[in-house]
Amino acid sequence: MSVARERIERLFELADEVHDDNPERAERYVERAREIAQKERVRMPSYLKRRYCDSCGAYLVPGKNARVRLLSDRGHVSVRCEECGATARYGYGDEDK
Repeated sequence: MSVARERIERLFELADEVHDDNPERAERYVERAREIAQKERVRMPSYLKRRYCDSCGAYLVPGKNARVRLLSDRGHVSVRCEECGATARYGYGDEDK
């Protein structure tokens, strides 16, 4: 694992730890992780990419500032950011539907 990937994962861990007390700091950690990924040309892992809002950069915590819905008839997970109102949809399950 590269040093950049390790730093990105550590920044997300820190964001998870401080989000309840200081959401602005959590957003800064996510912003810094995105900067590292871009500068070092490292692809952000998909499980981390889904933890922040593409529109406003907020660190998303389901039940706090994100609403997660399972659209089983369409095979999607819908994540709505409560900070800016943006919605992201991710596929799941069998791709042959």
